[in-house]
Amino acid sequence: MPFTLTSPCVYQEVIRKSRFVAQAAPVSAPEQAQAFILAVSDNTASHNCWAWKIGDRYRFSDDGEPGGTAGRPMLMAIESQDCDGVVVVVTRWFGGIQLGTGGLARAYGGLAAKCLQAGERVERIERIRRRCHCRFADLALLKARLADHETLIESETFNAEGAELVLALPPSAQANLQQLLADITRGHSRLSDVAS
Repeated sequence: MPFTLTSPCVYQEVIRKSRFVAQAAPVSAPEQAQAFILAVSDNTASHNCWAWKIGDRYRFSDDGEPGGTAGRPMLMAIESQDCDGVVVVVTRWFGGIQLGTGGLARAYGGLAAKCLQAGERVERIERIRRRCHCRFADLALLKARLADHETLIESETFNAEGAELVLALPPSAQANLQQLLADITRGHSRLSDVAS
């Protein structure tokens, strides 16, 4: 089961007079990853290298370091730490001593791994989106029972009869949640696909 971070984290180290700062954060979309990269990159630094992975999508950048010495090792660190839905930025201020390609790869990959290890991690649960309508009389009981099925409410829209809920749930919970919904609403409500 892959892990993600609960919140942003930072790790620093000096390697042969170069100062490195690794920063990582949980993300759920490429736009979030790019926004984090822009927010934490320091334009006074020699390099701001980064990598992110969200499901089967990933990107990385060496930001001027020799090709394959920064971004790719950072992505490999994300994967070796069994993380998903994370972005890592490693900022380097050059200290005057060349590290060589192997030394750079070890530094960037190692700092990314140490930063992810230092952060607080949680299991990443893949979720599907479903919607349902629930009458006001049944709404409080349904909401109270959603956590039992690891289900989150993404949105709720009220109308005269009750609330339209958009739910995010693990695929394995769908059948049990469908039964719960039928029991609580006495068959008046069902889970259905969310229109894209």
